[in-house]
Amino acid sequence: MKLVLIRPGEFLMGSPDSEEGRGDDENQHAVTISKPFYMGATEVTQAQYTAVMGANPARVRAPANPVETVSWTEAADFCRKLSEKTGKTVGLPTEAQWEYACRAGSKTRFSFGDSDKGIANYAWHAANATGTPHPVGQKKPNAWGLYDMHGNVWEWCADWYGPSSKEGAADPQGPASGDQRVLRGGAWVSNPIACRAAYRVGQAPGFRYYFIGFRVAMPAAAVDAK
Repeated sequence: MKLVLIRPGEFLMGSPDSEEGRGDDENQHAVTISKPFYMGATEVTQAQYTAVMGANPARVRAPANPVETVSWTEAADFCRKLSEKTGKTVGLPTEAQWEYACRAGSKTRFSFGDSDKGIANYAWHAANATGTPHPVGQKKPNAWGLYDMHGNVWEWCADWYGPSSKEGAADPQGPASGDQRVLRGGAWVSNPIACRAAYRVGQAPGFRYYFIGFRVAMPAAAVDAK
């Protein structure tokens, strides 16, 4: 599993009032990511999931495809078992980590700009996916080397879903409790609006569907960021 080092920094999380397709739960606010972390370069594949869990829940079976039809609970369990196997602390990214990594320094609707026209170069979405998910890493990566942050499968985040903050924050963890977990990034069934960097939805932790997967994150030692 390839991981990419994400260095600390600040960014504007959410979307401005003027953004096309903006949702009511995308309040823009300053966020600081104070510590480096590693992010999966791609979504977890079916081969990787099967190697750890001994089973493949995906509806469209292909080893290099992202694992899908996986609940938040199952994704968290994968991270726990992978942590046990590797001795590393593997988990789901926080929602703030996810958006920070997705944006890769950009301030636009997508990591590559504001226009929908370029999305086919970076994302499998409703207009180009031909009704199915695709092997990870086939489209262009964002500026930080992360693939499929837009489209292919929705990605679970660690946070409970709730109203987006209007206040600045450092390393936010989301609400203390809730009944839904955050999903980000859009999927092969999504239109471009749902693939935007700021777009967010919530689903129950036990919910699974054939366009939902995840990628992993891992803390990095401060020395790694030098």
